[in-house]
Amino acid sequence: MTGDRNKSLGAYGERVAAQRLTDAGMTVLDRNWRCDAGEVDLVLRDGEVVVICEVKTRSSAAYGHPLEAVGAVKAARLRRLAALWLQAHDVHAPGVRIDVVGVLLAARGAAEVEHVRGVG
Repeated sequence: MTGDRNKSLGAYGERVAAQRLTDAGMTVLDRNWRCDAGEVDLVLRDGEVVVICEVKTRSSAAYGHPLEAVGAVKAARLRRLAALWLQAHDVHAPGVRIDVVGVLLAARGAAEVEHVRGVG
């Protein structure tokens, strides 16, 4: 059951993040793209820049804020995945950026959403 709950939580966080980013003017190009090297939660376009976005969702801050889950190793993996996505889709963007969105559920009301641009 825990696996299903985590998948549901993650899917919810990705929907919230996608909505927040599209409200900010970005366009979603891809969701949950997978390859042998891993998975990219969201791929967006922000003007001429392709944005590879990792979404971390937590039901509480008991184990830290969701953004704390993306360190140097994960950022390096996201850079590799960005290159693979661009290659697989034959996209030649003038810029590529790695962003992270942290979604923290609230006891009541809307989730807390924090968007960090240009990590790693």
